[in-house]
Amino acid sequence: MSVHPGKGVVATSLVQTYATGRKLWGRAEGFRAVNGVSLTIAEGETLGIVGESGSGKSTLGRMIAGIEAPTGGSVTFWGEHYARVGTPQWRSQRRQVQVVFQNPAAVVDPRWTIHAQVREALTTHERLASSEADDRAQAMLVMVGLGTMGRRLPHQLSGGQLQRAVIARALVLHPRLVVCDEAVSALDVSVQAQIINLLLELRERLNLSLMFISHDLSVVRHISHRVGVMHNGELLEIGDSAALFDNPRHAYTRRLLSAIPADTPRKRKQRDAAAVRFVTTPPKTPIQP
Repeated sequence: MSVHPGKGVVATSLVQTYATGRKLWGRAEGFRAVNGVSLTIAEGETLGIVGESGSGKSTLGRMIAGIEAPTGGSVTFWGEHYARVGTPQWRSQRRQVQVVFQNPAAVVDPRWTIHAQVREALTTHERLASSEADDRAQAMLVMVGLGTMGRRLPHQLSGGQLQRAVIARALVLHPRLVVCDEAVSALDVSVQAQIINLLLELRERLNLSLMFISHDLSVVRHISHRVGVMHNGELLEIGDSAALFDNPRHAYTRRLLSAIPADTPRKRKQRDAAAVRFVTTPPKTPIQP
């Protein structure tokens, strides 16, 4: 997929550097978490981002979501650059992009019912009559499979149900982009599948764009149209999901894929043989599809 002008996210040469300390003389030392990453996310597309812990994928996600301003480079969101963090214009833009994090229990209020928390996200950004806010919150809970659980408190829900509630709270604002940062990694495998299928259904129903960040390559392959591979703050390879998994071009990508159990011995042999066919010297620029 390509980004139609004004319809999608375009990130150009993103850099994020964090100060790590100050020398007695000279400049302060810094750690470059993201180094020159460029990518696009089309309307209705899911871009998966994979990499080991510390690869910079979550930092990249926060910049794409507008939560963090980049040290260098730029992000355009449906044709507009993000406003300065904290300004009224930035708050208006932020309602159009939501983030679903790994631990849902950490981002909900244990004292409020699920319905109240979905409703509160809505009324914070829109002026609605009380009855309309209630109806929209309930409709979203129904959409995520929690139609009868709105009166429950967070501790009365399972981990998968609580993640559904967090998804409902994010989507009740009708965002254009949802950044999922390890959104299913804390769940059991069977529950992961349920949440992934829910996200796929909602993506089609609501024409959502998704940025799906995970270290689980099997999950990323299932949900993503395209996949990008990050390592040490750099985007090493990006391309069509099926092509990248079946025919990886970068040595680091091949090492990641080799850790995924193959369905059959034959598939394992095919993958190992494919790995041998490619050079092992990493390219200096990201490999594009």
